[in-house]
Amino acid sequence: METPENEKFRDSIGTIDKSGKRSWVFPKKPSGIFYKYRSYVSYFLLIILLSAPFIKINGNQFLLFNVLERKFNIFGFPFWPQDFHLLVVSLIIGVVFIILFTVVFGRIFCGWICPQTIFLEMVFRKIEYWIDGDRGKQIRLSKQPWNAEKIRKRVLKWIIFFIISFVIANVFLAYLIGGDTLISYITGDPLDNVSTLISLTIFTCVFYFIFAWFREQVCIIACPYGRLQGVLLDNKTINVAYDYVRGEGEKGRAKFRKNEDRAEVGKGDCIDCKQCVVVCPTNIDIRNGTQLECVNCTACIDECDHMMESVGLPKGLIRYASEDSIAKKIPFKLNARIKGYSAVLLILIGILIGMLFLRNDVEATILRLPGQLYQHKDNNIISNVYTFKVINKTTKDINDVSYKLLSHKGTIKLVSNHDFIVPKQGLAEGTLFIELNASALKGDKDKLEIGVYSGDKLIETTITNFLGPRSYK
Repeated sequence: METPENEKFRDSIGTIDKSGKRSWVFPKKPSGIFYKYRSYVSYFLLIILLSAPFIKINGNQFLLFNVLERKFNIFGFPFWPQDFHLLVVSLIIGVVFIILFTVVFGRIFCGWICPQTIFLEMVFRKIEYWIDGDRGKQIRLSKQPWNAEKIRKRVLKWIIFFIISFVIANVFLAYLIGGDTLISYITGDPLDNVSTLISLTIFTCVFYFIFAWFREQVCIIACPYGRLQGVLLDNKTINVAYDYVRGEGEKGRAKFRKNEDRAEVGKGDCIDCKQCVVVCPTNIDIRNGTQLECVNCTACIDECDHMMESVGLPKGLIRYASEDSIAKKIPFKLNARIKGYSAVLLILIGILIGMLFLRNDVEATILRLPGQLYQHKDNNIISNVYTFKVINKTTKDINDVSYKLLSHKGTIKLVSNHDFIVPKQGLAEGTLFIELNASALKGDKDKLEIGVYSGDKLIETTITNFLGPRSYK
């Protein structure tokens, strides 16, 4: 297929001009039904995002990612390092879900759910519209000299941006160290937590840099998900797309002329008003097809629908559609690729549910002390020494914890007290001896099943090895 004579294609990203410098984007303020719904979704997600570190379920923080102390809570379920396999399966499910979602709906996640888009378009950009005005006023303000009006607006905007970045940094920190810990730091003396204060300052500067300067370049340059669409999207993927069949017609797009029958003269429905371009937050022309910069924010859909309605043409020239539905009028169908991803996702979810049901709130390990064999005592008694560890994943203390042998007759002697307490969200560890009569051994290395009791209630079982003299095999 030959390239039309007047057709032009860019060879750089939308935020770089021909000289290679940063091209600042001043998008027109969006309006329309999709923007309205996106605002509702964004406000709902912002409430969840800002409150999640301070919501508790059964005493557990709703979302916690404390890497330093190796504590993770997901939807109120605590995950310890011993549950790392569950976390890995959960992450794999998340990746497969994103792949499946992208194959079907393209980058709808970027436009509707991504925190970067939500904060930039629904928080920082709206503040910018409020202070600087819409696209035209922003362009004029950027070009005018540094007079009193420009200084006042810039300083006001930067201060508000910095305050919001500080709030976001605090919430981000609450995800890492816990909401209660953060509140205790805030209400305490800052000098007592200098390292946390430094971390908070760094996070604030990073968020301020992203939302005040780097902005849409995060999606274009830094985000790996945007790159993935090149290998995940195909002709059947539903994207924000321009209907070029209808828009170009036989003779291409053309300006609107009143009382002209565009179908009769062969003109397409696109009136080349370029409103879909000026409203785009990543500075692209959606009429050139699916592009790396497009985050499926739907601003161009709203703007195009408004223009079509204004000139009396049907809406939907830009809409959610697949390439096949535009070019071949083929409706969306589940293909083998989607069915395959769906099957893998269902299998993984089934595995995760099964593993969650098998997961115990108490985990006990008893390991033989390294370098120690066994001790031969009076009355034909063989003794082994062990270290033990009991982890309590619940939000309540476990009292009167003791061990009992389930598989053999013998005794367990703790070095300290016979019973002990395992604190909530904590662990207890120590040393113990297991003593068996040599006649009860089946070989030089027997497996013992040991029960962990809280009072008379069996709360966990564990397996360990017991060494005896080889002559007793």
